[in-house]
Amino acid sequence: MFCPKFAIGHIALQLNRGCGTIVGMTSKGKPSPRKAVSPLSDAQVDRLLQEHVLVDPTRPLPTGPQRNVHPTEIQAQHPKATKALLEACAWVIRRSCRPLAWGLDNIPERGVYICAATHVTEFDVFVPMCAQFQLGRRPRYMAKAELAKLPIVGKWFQLVGMQPVKRRSGQARAIEETSIEILTSGRPLTVWPEGTVTRDPQKWPMSMKNGVGFIALEASRRLGYQIPLYCAVTWGAASINHWFPWPKKNVVMCIDTQLDYSDLLADAESWGTEPPQEYADEIARRVRVRMTEIMADIRGCTRPEGYFDYRSMQEVPEQEPLA
Repeated sequence: MFCPKFAIGHIALQLNRGCGTIVGMTSKGKPSPRKAVSPLSDAQVDRLLQEHVLVDPTRPLPTGPQRNVHPTEIQAQHPKATKALLEACAWVIRRSCRPLAWGLDNIPERGVYICAATHVTEFDVFVPMCAQFQLGRRPRYMAKAELAKLPIVGKWFQLVGMQPVKRRSGQARAIEETSIEILTSGRPLTVWPEGTVTRDPQKWPMSMKNGVGFIALEASRRLGYQIPLYCAVTWGAASINHWFPWPKKNVVMCIDTQLDYSDLLADAESWGTEPPQEYADEIARRVRVRMTEIMADIRGCTRPEGYFDYRSMQEVPEQEPLA
């Protein structure tokens, strides 16, 4: 029999142990320790409060009751299981940190979109997904197949929109095609384009896989319009001691305005069987650069001049935009 208390405890355990890297295709190296960065200070949060309207993303309709909820989308994704998982995740997040967010109204009330999220910690999985669900949207998301095998919770994740992905399977195009089909069928999609928790020593966004670009371009071509693409940046959870999370740390998320890539769709009719790789690379670059800019704003510091490359496991110079 399904036990909500057991499920809540199991989700808490996954968060606390740092298990379940979503869309983690590879796991080379280890993330830097908590002491590598400073907690997000109250003073910095006060500064953000002066510049943005910050709300609790784990609460129902966090931007206000005037938002129109999409009943068809909600009913299509096992509403009972989704509600239970949402309540459990919100409960865990609020007891582990002080979550705040701005830009949630950028997520449209209707229609498909892509949310590309950072992956500093496992909170970068649960906070943006929780926020979107609380807004009334039901995005699908890709997750490593091992999660689907977890007792009770694995089945639960699949009921609420998880698409299991086999890591190191050499099936990148098949995974991307599944993502495209999710979008063209009318459902939004959340992806974590770094592919695993960042290996940057200071926990900045690292190199991105160009799958996010391929998915955005090809799905847009098939639908005949530019699919909205939003960057979701979460910061603050890197300093949480998951075994003893008190005093609670500040965790702030921003969902940015729509990232424009209309220039790359101008010649879509001449692409052939698939979008040019350099176009997909350019979208991945734009996502990484924008994520880094937003994170610098949240952290209250200057962004690095280069970025951490996962392939070489070192910092490299910033890429030039596609001409």
